[in-house]
Amino acid sequence: VQLQASGGGLVQAGGSLRLSCAASGRIFEINAIGWYRQAPGKQREWVASISTGGSLGYKDSVKGRFTISRDNAKNTVYLQMNSLKPEDTAVYYCNAQTIPKDYWGQGTLVTVSS
Repeated sequence: VQLQASGGGLVQAGGSLRLSCAASGRIFEINAIGWYRQAPGKQREWVASISTGGSLGYKDSVKGRFTISRDNAKNTVYLQMNSLKPEDTAVYYCNAQTIPKDYWGQGTLVTVSS
């Protein structure tokens, strides 16, 4: 499984960005795709995920602001991020869960200025 993340950039607080994660390869093995982020000096943390069955999950701090969705025809998962805050600044990674391993994309930088 290969993952290509894109869509990061610089945005002012209160603004929006949409991240994309395009999957290729053995897509049929994927059970769920998630977004994680890692801020400077901090551990990588889970942000949101969507399962093949459509179940959604969000980190508490992004609920109501971020929306994860997918386009099966394009093999792409999106993370719509609204009302961005400076504390959302991080490198965002997409992750594909399969059995027996996880796959990671290369990361896309999101910078939110105050």
